[in-house]
Amino acid sequence: KGFTRVLEINGVGYRAEARGNVLFLTLGYSHPIAFQLPAGISAKVDRQVVVTLEGPDRELLGHTVAAIRELRPPEPYKGKGVKYAEETIRRKAGKAGKAAAGGTR
Repeated sequence: KGFTRVLEINGVGYRAEARGNVLFLTLGYSHPIAFQLPAGISAKVDRQVVVTLEGPDRELLGHTVAAIRELRPPEPYKGKGVKYAEETIRRKAGKAGKAAAGGTR
């Protein structure tokens, strides 16, 4: 039996594409990132923003998924970045939202 992890990509222009055992990620940097998947890990991309990785080795799968997320972790203001499907991002109010909520200076 194999293990599966799902990553979601949020952000304007952020997308992923799987070609063989290489995952091409466009994450707002000046260049696309070619992420080489380790042997035994396969990737499937749905709608360019949902990446499903599967493999028989749970530890290797976890390391791989964490390494991909680390390329652009979700930021707390707009939630842009790569997150686990089951992960919830703690959002922060921006400067304007803080004033409206009655924040102190």
